[in-house]
Amino acid sequence: MDLFDDLPLPTEDLHTAIGPGAVLMRGLGRAGDVQMLQAVESIIAQAPLLQPHTPGGYTMSIQTTRCGSVGWLSEPGGYRYSTINPRTGQPWPAIPACLMDFAIDAATQAGYPDFVPDSCMINQYLPGNKLGLHQDRDERDLRAPVVSLSLGLPAIFLFGGLQRTGKTQRYRLAHGDVVVWGGPSRLAFHGILPLAHGDHALVGQRRLNVTFRRVLPA
Repeated sequence: MDLFDDLPLPTEDLHTAIGPGAVLMRGLGRAGDVQMLQAVESIIAQAPLLQPHTPGGYTMSIQTTRCGSVGWLSEPGGYRYSTINPRTGQPWPAIPACLMDFAIDAATQAGYPDFVPDSCMINQYLPGNKLGLHQDRDERDLRAPVVSLSLGLPAIFLFGGLQRTGKTQRYRLAHGDVVVWGGPSRLAFHGILPLAHGDHALVGQRRLNVTFRRVLPA
C-alpha cells in the first residue's frame, strides 16, 4: 500500500506549474474521492472496460471506458469520437454530476474558467500496465484544456513538449492528484511508466485515471 497517500496534505501552495498553461494540483481530488470513485464504478458497470487496440494492431495494456456525449474510439481506420458505444450500440453514459462539477472546478483553479467537458475517459491500470508517450489531438476543440484525475495506486507521469523526442519531466501522481494542461501545452506529449505493485485502501491493486476533455466546440 502507498502509505503516504492518506497522510494530511501540507498547508503550502499545492499548485505546481509543469509547463506553460499546465499545472499539477496535489490532492485536489481527495475530498470527494469516495463519491467520485462510486461514480466511476457506476460508469464501468454501464459501459464495461475493454482493452483497446491501436490502428496499427498494437494491444494496449490498459483497460478503458468512456462517458459523456461523445467517447473516444481506437479502430483499424484510426482514432475518432462517437456518440455511440459500439460494444453496446447505445449512447455512452452521461458524465455523473460529481465528476462534472469536479472537472469544472479543477479547470477553473488551473486558469481555465470556461471549461465544460463533453467527454470523459476512464483508464484502469494494473501493476505493470503503462501508456506510451502520445498527444491528445483527436478533439475538435483544442482551445479547451485536458483535466486528468488520478485515483488509487501512485504512478509516474511523463510530461514533455510538442515533439515526441523532446525532453520529458517525471512527476509522481498519488491518489487525488490532478493535472490540467492547455494553451501552449495542449498538445504536449505525455505518458505513464509501468505501474508498480501496491494495494490502495479505496481502489485496491489498481490505478484509475479519469480524464476530461472538450471534444466539440462550445
